[in-house]
Amino acid sequence: MLIPEQIAQFESQGYLVVPDVLPLAVLENVRTEYSALMDRLYAGWHAEGRVPPPIGLDFWGKLLEAYKAKCDYFQPMDISLPGDQITADTPFHFGPAVFDMLTAPSLLDKVEQLLGGELTSNPIQHVRIKPPVTALKSDEIRAHIAATDWHQDRAVALADADDTQMVTVWLAITDATVENGCLQVQAKTPDQTMLPHCPRTQTGIAEGFVDEANGIPLPVKAGGAVFFHPLTPHGSLSNQTEKFRWSFDIRFNVTDQPTGRSHFPEFVARSRDNPETELRDWVEWKTKWEDARAHLSNAPHTDIHRWSSDAPFCA
Repeated sequence: MLIPEQIAQFESQGYLVVPDVLPLAVLENVRTEYSALMDRLYAGWHAEGRVPPPIGLDFWGKLLEAYKAKCDYFQPMDISLPGDQITADTPFHFGPAVFDMLTAPSLLDKVEQLLGGELTSNPIQHVRIKPPVTALKSDEIRAHIAATDWHQDRAVALADADDTQMVTVWLAITDATVENGCLQVQAKTPDQTMLPHCPRTQTGIAEGFVDEANGIPLPVKAGGAVFFHPLTPHGSLSNQTEKFRWSFDIRFNVTDQPTGRSHFPEFVARSRDNPETELRDWVEWKTKWEDARAHLSNAPHTDIHRWSSDAPFCA
């Protein structure tokens, strides 16, 4: 559980680093689930002649070969549908280990201390498995692959969630260090507002509105987490090591408040008032996303980017 000093830091500065949020068994099950997924993906790419034989390659070796061969590993491993066009066969990953991670009691206990006992798992959620910067292609701009521009999470949700009580949780699956591209933040001020954002490398805070040179790095060991407020400016450093860095970023909001992605499915992760409403079946969770994919593949595209290049401060 969080101690009063930790809660006070979160409330005053907008961020908090907490070690050992996820039990070791949850971590290991996620790694095992993704290893099996990579084996399936790599076998398919190899059958197509796109990657070399898997002999002697572990999870990380296969991941690097896939990236070098321009095989899209990100979307098949992501725990969300993309923000661009969705088709009937757009891949994503929803399995029991990831569901157990999102609903781990040790995680929900801490979020409950920050938001209260009625918690919805927000559908703005992603896996981030970032290659070394030396392996990145020169035109790589995806925030889930390369370094992430400074931004506020409220600004990358849709406007209907501007008043939603929400917490982002950044979960480390491997150790996150300054060298391999951990998160960095600027402490939230008492009167923090949403800052202007622009289409930069990704959607990012307009130039001059954050002191990028003095970001506060937040290293955290595997199984630990960074909790932050949706108005806290943050980004990530580039991965300067020779190994991948792996994390998930997930969000929780107070139940019955807008998620900022109403076209994607949410679920009740914890309810002290109505525990029978909690979703406890990972298959039902996966089915919700499959149903959303089927619907959205036949519907007009929903644009999730609320900032354009002609917005104030972007020209």
